[in-house]
Formats: sequence, C-alpha cells, structure tokens
Amino acid sequence: MTTPPTSSPVRIGVLAPLSRPGWVQAGEHLLAGLELAAAEVNAAGGVQLDLVVRDTAADAQKAEAAVDELAGLGVTALVGEYHSVVARAVAARADALSVPYLCSSAVLDALIDQPSEWVARIAPAQSRGWRLYADFLLGAGHRQVAVATQPSVYWASGTRILREHLAAGGGTLVELDLNTLDAAAVCDTLAGSQATALLMLSGIPDPAVPVVKAVRADPRLTGLLIGAPAGQPEFAEWLAALGVDGAGIPFLRYLPEQLTPLGTRVDPALRSRLGGAPSFVAFEGYDTITVLADVLRTHGADRARIAAAWPHVSVEGTRGVISFTRVPGINVWQWAWPPIQVVERDPQTLDHFRVLHSG
Repeated sequence: MTTPPTSSPVRIGVLAPLSRPGWVQAGEHLLAGLELAAAEVNAAGGVQLDLVVRDTAADAQKAEAAVDELAGLGVTALVGEYHSVVARAVAARADALSVPYLCSSAVLDALIDQPSEWVARIAPAQSRGWRLYADFLLGAGHRQVAVATQPSVYWASGTRILREHLAAGGGTLVELDLNTLDAAAVCDTLAGSQATALLMLSGIPDPAVPVVKAVRADPRLTGLLIGAPAGQPEFAEWLAALGVDGAGIPFLRYLPEQLTPLGTRVDPALRSRLGGAPSFVAFEGYDTITVLADVLRTHGADRARIAAAWPHVSVEGTRGVISFTRVPGINVWQWAWPPIQVVERDPQTLDHFRVLHSG
C-alpha cells in the first residue's frame, strides 16, 4: 500500500546527547547521520522531513521531558539516542504516549519492560555484541578477565553478560569498582591478580583515560590486554586524550567488512559533515531516517500506521538490508542482526582499524 505524498513537512523528534555529561561526539555523529539522510530524503521529494532536535545530555529525566514536549508539538515519530539508560526512558515514555520510536544506537536488551508495538531498534542488543566480545577474549586465550566499572544499569548488564559467557567457556571475571579505586589502586590490584585482560566499562575522559595511562605506564602490567567493548576508542576524543596509548584496545563496532553500495556513497558525505571518518553511530543515524522515510512513503504519517508497519520493513541501509522481528527476551521490534566486529586502532597507523573478530 502506498499513500499519496504530502507537501506538508513531517515533524520528527530527534533525541541525542549533545552536551556533557553525555557522550557528545557520539551525539554529533548520530545527528550528522540523521541530518544527512533527512536532507537527501527532502531533496528526493515524495516526503518532506522536519527534524526537531532536543539534547538529552545523557539525562533520563531530561529525555522524558523532551518526549513529552515533542509529543505535544505533534511529532509523527521519535528517533535517535545513544545512551542506553536514556533510551530506556524514552522508549517507556513513547510507548505510554503511543508515539512511534525508532531507536538508533542504544543496545540495552531491556529497552522497555513490556512488549511494545511502538518501539523498534536499529542497533543490536547488548547481549548479542558482548557475547561476541567474550568469544573473542576466549579465542585469544583470556580466561582471567578484570573489568573496571562504574555503577550503571548499562555497565552492570554488560558485566553480567561477560561473566556468564566467559564462565561457559571456562573463564572468570572480577570487578574493580572505579568509585572506590583510583588508577594507582587499579594497577596494584591487577598486579596482584592473574588477570590477563582489563576491560574499561566506564565513561571518558574520566575515569577511563587516567586508568589506561596508568596501566600502560606500569611495568608490572606489560602484556596486559586493555579492552573497551562499549566502543570508546571509536571516537577522536579517545585518540586525542591517549594517543598511541589508546591503540591496540579492542572494542565493538557495528559495521560490516564492506558497506553496501548505499553506505559506500554515504561515507564521503558523512566525512565531509564530520571533518573526519564517520563512526558506526553516524551510519546508524543515517539508517534510522532511511527506514523511517520508507515507512512514511508507504504507510503515511499516522502514528498508529507507522507502528503497525515495523514488522513489514525491508529497506537497504548502509550496512545491510534492515528488517525487524521479535527476538526472545527483547520487547521491541529488533533488526536481527546488524553486523558486529571487534576492532582495534593499529598502533602503527592510529587512524586505521584492524578487524580482530566478527559475527
């Protein structure tokens, strides 16, 4: 079914962390992808999009208030967000208000507590990516793993996934609480342990950057693998803070070995907007609008009709054909699955990424 094009712009609410304590670079990349795709949709005609952007600043209450405001402004749908705890608040509020929400980049499995017809997600579930990361660790011979972590639903969920998957492969995991241990204490604890890998489950620049610098400088910890499954090394902020110390740190990246033809075309345009290489988050943003524009063209701008369309989506994105399904244990319409890689920055060429594992 195709609905006639409308000349009236369709208002889309955009949520992204664009100020501290949010991960601002992630928000900027997300917004760049969303805006580029919207500009191309508008130039192509058939549907016109008006993006109404709100900064969540990684604050769940601020995000909830933004959802209320945007719903009151009459937006047809909501898109975006990077931080999982914030996206969880957005999903719950959007569901309560019966506003379609296409989540771009947040991975927490429990994005919403009850099955929702209103919420769909482009990003993979955390359990999918972090189990793949645990497989990488086990395959590289790491059976004793430490995590340096901060209190958070997201970090706690990641720690549980890693612990369970490592245990199934004969590994163990120990937690180091960054609320009670400074960088020197982390090094002392690691030196007295049998850990061969330390995973940074924390924000940047603090406390992650001081810990990485201390570990790299400690002769007792030569050869210890540092990892960052949440993807901190993807962004220029990481490289600027750590230089070569930030290389050789494996992280999860949601990109294929080769972009689709659409992705190949979009890549230079994203580079131009960002002044550098686009992260996977930028491609997630682009894919979000690509999907939503297709739904609007075929089902119109009625909120309920958009939500009803999620299971019928089949759209070529920058990283593969996107369609949504129900996955056991996940209460939203889920792209199952985006491509996932474990990569690291090459110490010899810092702007080059080496693929270590994929799935």
